[in-house]
Amino acid sequence: MSNIVLKEAEGVLQTNGEPPTGLPNCRERDHTDIVYDVDANSIKLGYRRLVKPVLKDLSFFSLVIFIGAALFDPLWRNSIQAIITQYMYAFVGFSAVCVGVLMYMVSARSSIYLIDFGCYRPPNIWRFPAAAFMEHLQLCGLFDDKSLDFQRKILERSGLGEQTAMSYGFHYLPPKISLDSEREESERTLFAAVEELLSKTKIEPLEIDVLIVNCSCFSPVPSISAMIVNKYKLRSDIKSYSLAGMGCSAGAISVDMAKNILLANPNTTALIISTENMSRNCYFGNNRSMLLTNCIFRVGGAVALLSNKSTLKKHAKYQLITTVRTHTGADDKSYNCVYQEEDENGLTGVNISKNLMSCAGNALKVNITRLGPIVLPISEQLRFLAHLIAKKFSGAEVKKQPYIPDFTKAFDHFCIHTGGRAVVQELENRLRLRPEHTEPTRMTLHRFGNTSSSSMWYTMGYVEAKGRVKRGHKLWQIGLGSGFKCCSVVWRALKNVDRSEKGAWSDCIVGYPIHVPDVVPI
Repeated sequence: MSNIVLKEAEGVLQTNGEPPTGLPNCRERDHTDIVYDVDANSIKLGYRRLVKPVLKDLSFFSLVIFIGAALFDPLWRNSIQAIITQYMYAFVGFSAVCVGVLMYMVSARSSIYLIDFGCYRPPNIWRFPAAAFMEHLQLCGLFDDKSLDFQRKILERSGLGEQTAMSYGFHYLPPKISLDSEREESERTLFAAVEELLSKTKIEPLEIDVLIVNCSCFSPVPSISAMIVNKYKLRSDIKSYSLAGMGCSAGAISVDMAKNILLANPNTTALIISTENMSRNCYFGNNRSMLLTNCIFRVGGAVALLSNKSTLKKHAKYQLITTVRTHTGADDKSYNCVYQEEDENGLTGVNISKNLMSCAGNALKVNITRLGPIVLPISEQLRFLAHLIAKKFSGAEVKKQPYIPDFTKAFDHFCIHTGGRAVVQELENRLRLRPEHTEPTRMTLHRFGNTSSSSMWYTMGYVEAKGRVKRGHKLWQIGLGSGFKCCSVVWRALKNVDRSEKGAWSDCIVGYPIHVPDVVPI
């Protein structure tokens, strides 16, 4: 409608008084065309008012006569019974085929596939061993002795190895933190990951319909999604989204968002980018609650390509089963447990409270309560029902013991967010998992540290690099983040996933798993 208005405005501005080209001239229209339109409208109106009711009445009376004859006339009744008997099997078979085809079409339309994903491996020059990190903090001259000692104790117990990386700006003395360095870190991280993924999948940038980028603490203008659009010259009609402030659960939330978009738009391909900016995330004050981010967060980024195109199914690694999101932000403790703020000197940092473990456990409990009925086998659901009945009619001791379903019967692999050694241990206890189930998370924490929203993809990459993913296996990704939020993503492997010669784990996977001591003195 707006195009027509603009064209009419252009026609008014013409000085010769002629109507604008391309628009119909009503003055030159033939009288026979008008008569034809009137006659056509009259026929349609007459059909609606007269013909349709008559046809309905005739159909109704014909049906009544047919049913009456079938009930009261033995000849009609016997003939109908013979016809039904003769064609019953054919009718049932035809109906079964129709139902099968309909179910296949519905499932095919609603199927979402993970074509592939990739994780960024920082260059060796960005590597920051623990001893060098502590020496660097001391030479900065920005921390007092108590803060240095506190960060040393956290590092010794963090579970991080000697290969984790910090952004190049942090290596300067004093650290080079500026908008340009923050933007350069994001460009180097994301461009490398995207190019590797496009190379593996053989997907052209112009084939991407949806772009979703998440980065909590770095939100420049133009946005990071605009940065990707400009770099790869994506289409002008692309649906692009930038998620900020969503915390470490943003990676899983992006998958849920892409799922909803793909369900509403058939034949669509979505690119998801998850990262965090360490240049923006560093804290150079002496507030202990804000110093934790310096000790456990490290450089990282991941990209994933999702699509609902049936033609790409043969190239896909996984099929999306379900996503479940939980937000406990209505509770004040959950809302404030991870909070970005300024300290008494005006320095910005992320305050991590002592309530983090309990808030994470509560969010996980709510999430698995919703996830359980979808993924657990019938046997586990029956046990849960029996526990509820026993809890209702038993004493106080039984009521105090919560029932934790055995999720190892529903999933083959667990890809948990690498929030830190304490977070991993808390989830292991809550879900009653064994050390081999949390091995991918612990090893990812050791090799790459806490890479925020992209950590669940690094964990999934570890499982693939070990060659453990077989066709039909189910993988559970768990994202936890500020707010407080918990998000679950469930995948089913469509093929045996071979070990890749490239990728973030290719240069070190043979050395894992390793034993990580509780304390590593620095």
